[in-house]
Amino acid sequence: MVCSRCIMVVKSELEKLGLSPFSVILGEAETNNVITDIQKLEIESHLKKFGFALISDKKSRTTNNIKTLLIDLVQNRNSDLKTNLSDYISDQINQDYNTLSNLFSEVENTTIEKYFISQKIEKVKELIIYDEQSLSEIAYSLNYSSVSHLSHQFKKVTGFSPSHFKTIKAIKR
Repeated sequence: MVCSRCIMVVKSELEKLGLSPFSVILGEAETNNVITDIQKLEIESHLKKFGFALISDKKSRTTNNIKTLLIDLVQNRNSDLKTNLSDYISDQINQDYNTLSNLFSEVENTTIEKYFISQKIEKVKELIIYDEQSLSEIAYSLNYSSVSHLSHQFKKVTGFSPSHFKTIKAIKR
């Protein structure tokens, strides 16, 4: 789940199944009910219609927790990052970063850093399309050291400069 609409859909589907979720946040839902294996299959079936899946094994849960942290950081709290990314993740999940990094790479076939960069670039694309902030403001809000650094990373990931991406999107509109 990556947005408030996703959270709303999951909560609604759980309620339709007679479960009373008391907490639905990014990547996680909690109920007071004890959920049987049959109910898990039913939940999985309902959520699959919306592109969601249940995560049950420990490796996938840990990886999902890392992804949720990174998505939340980029979408909501990027300016809150006062330390380096590895320390932040390690502190939040309460495990050694090297262990988490190896696990993430094994499960996702990419590094934590590359995943974080891809999330940031997706956010940059979104902000460029909205056209409410300058590239300088976007760079500052996403903790880039400079517009040049953002532009270089954007081009490396997308193959386009931010300004070229903006003109392509303007033409498609």
